[in-house]
Amino acid sequence: MSDADRIPAAQLPPGTVRRVGDWAVGNADGEYFAVSRRCRHQLAGLAEGSIDADGSLVCPWHQSRYDVGTGEMVEGPQGFLGYHGPTPGYTQSVRTYAKWLRLRVGRAVRRGEDVVVED
Repeated sequence: MSDADRIPAAQLPPGTVRRVGDWAVGNADGEYFAVSRRCRHQLAGLAEGSIDADGSLVCPWHQSRYDVGTGEMVEGPQGFLGYHGPTPGYTQSVRTYAKWLRLRVGRAVRRGEDVVVED
């Protein structure tokens, strides 16, 4: 395990998401998670995302929502390129595609002062 696979826990308070190597690592009310860091919609950096009230990871670009336990997209994008708004047919096709290409899920655990990502 390299330093690229860890982050000081102090830099990951509840409600935050950070980039840790190839991972988007977050703290959903004290529960750490790690998922691959690129959105399946338009490859936005999920480490810039947020955590909603349900504990889902929300993409910063078009608000696709991901279950951090399974990597599944649970709500499709709310826009395309620079547009933010309804895209019913497009959103459904992205969600269908994302069912086969889920986010990779790692295991994020607290070890001493750090949160460590394990594949």
